[in-house]
Amino acid sequence: MSTRVLTVPNLISMLRLALVPVFAVLIITSHDVAALLVLAFSGFTDWLDGAVARRLDQVSKLGQVLDPAADRLFILVTLVALAWRDVVPLWLLVVILSRDVLMACLLPTLTRLGYGPLPVNFLGKAATFALLYAFPLLLLAESSGTLGAVAHAAGWAFAWWGVGLYWASGALYVVQARELVAEHRAAAGTPS
Repeated sequence: MSTRVLTVPNLISMLRLALVPVFAVLIITSHDVAALLVLAFSGFTDWLDGAVARRLDQVSKLGQVLDPAADRLFILVTLVALAWRDVVPLWLLVVILSRDVLMACLLPTLTRLGYGPLPVNFLGKAATFALLYAFPLLLLAESSGTLGAVAHAAGWAFAWWGVGLYWASGALYVVQARELVAEHRAAAGTPS
């Protein structure tokens, strides 16, 4: 694992992070087509940075932080904006953010024991994928006619799957954190 900062995948992730405020302004000001294009580009670059990192052997510690940070920020901004516009109910925002708060509560303990953020698991990637598909579809559901009806059904299907997978991955992170704490205590000779 590289400690390099200036790598092609990290630059792609930084571009994604820079697009978050652009996306926020577009979605809040109801420039939905442009917002959808930025979100689609972000999804493509999310895949691209991982593919480039593996292909060029440029997997880095910074990249392992930047990539999920960009995902979390896009999810947060999208959820807040869609809830503000009454496209999604407030409870969806609360359910998803509650899981992120739970994950944030694990960090101080892990950091104190010398661990960084836990590596992204497959369920977490699948949850992010589902949620990042759900939101543009729910935005398209505002359209009238067949497009709106299909987007509404597909968007809520992805949203429900995403929420379930998001919390399932959170449970896996909690188990992984507990195991690390138990291993640390065992190595230090303190009881669990």
